[in-house]
Amino acid sequence: MRLDLRAILGIALSAALLWLTLRDVAFADVAARLRGSDPLLWALCTITATAIFPLRARRWQAILAPLGPRVPFAPLWEATAIGMMVNNVVPARAGEFARALSLTQRHPTLGLGATLGSLVVDRLFDGTMVLTLLLLGTLDPAFPAEATVFGWRAGEIGLAAAAVLGVVLLGLVLLLLAPELVTGLIDQTVGRLAPSVATRLRTLIESFAAGIAVLRSPALVGEVAWWTLLHWLTNALAFWLGFGALGIDAPFSAALFLQGVIAIGVSIPQAPGFFGVFEATGKAGLALYAIAAEPAVTWALGFHLLSFVPITALGAWYLARQPWSLRDLIGRARSGT
Repeated sequence: MRLDLRAILGIALSAALLWLTLRDVAFADVAARLRGSDPLLWALCTITATAIFPLRARRWQAILAPLGPRVPFAPLWEATAIGMMVNNVVPARAGEFARALSLTQRHPTLGLGATLGSLVVDRLFDGTMVLTLLLLGTLDPAFPAEATVFGWRAGEIGLAAAAVLGVVLLGLVLLLLAPELVTGLIDQTVGRLAPSVATRLRTLIESFAAGIAVLRSPALVGEVAWWTLLHWLTNALAFWLGFGALGIDAPFSAALFLQGVIAIGVSIPQAPGFFGVFEATGKAGLALYAIAAEPAVTWALGFHLLSFVPITALGAWYLARQPWSLRDLIGRARSGT
């Protein structure tokens, strides 16, 4: 598999962060702590962490609703599992394209551009909800308000994430309210230099706009918001159960805050599966609550592996039943077809 510069830099960053995170931790102590942890709570943690993916598939059903009759849950779940598996083993977030492509192979009438557009909405709701829950976590009196993560205070983390989300939201609103303005700008800029490219880009933008049509319906926005809230509360519960398995004394609000910090961290280019970045942000986030490096790293490694394996295995199993392969998906992702 050929790696582009972005993938190489992401892998290098992940490796560096993993080394920095683990260099002051004794693996023998980590292993001993894992052996002494509660297996029942780890099992509940794993089940809960895996449950977020069916919830994500159900939310996707509501996001796609404006494109026609509701897509059955089964193909949405299979496509979601395949996409998450690909994200775990292939660089550069190829799983997002794989997820859309997997679904459109089963439902060609959806259109690949519109399906990819729906995933932008998917991530927009994720970002908004994660940021909201992160800020709610800081309202708990137990939150150490003056503590920092990588030198950033909680408020600064929230403002930075809000700024990025604001830019994305502004672009989506512009595309929803004035699609002709967007396509007109393409014609006036790209069209003058490369008419054929402008035509393809205009077609892509128009199909992409169809994919975000859910934002025009208050009822559907409410439905998507509900499933998003359930998704991230479930994820936070999985974090908290992992705390309990290791005897880490941290409130549920710490899980709300920590998942926000990790979600922001894993948004940068990195190795497949978010290794390195997950551990670094998990360790730094728990340090706010005076959790020492060893139990924090033990939690990050244990939770990461237990949440990584089930969805990767499920996605691989579903992919093996399809008439296309992982190589086909990667090839089409590179060609954009």
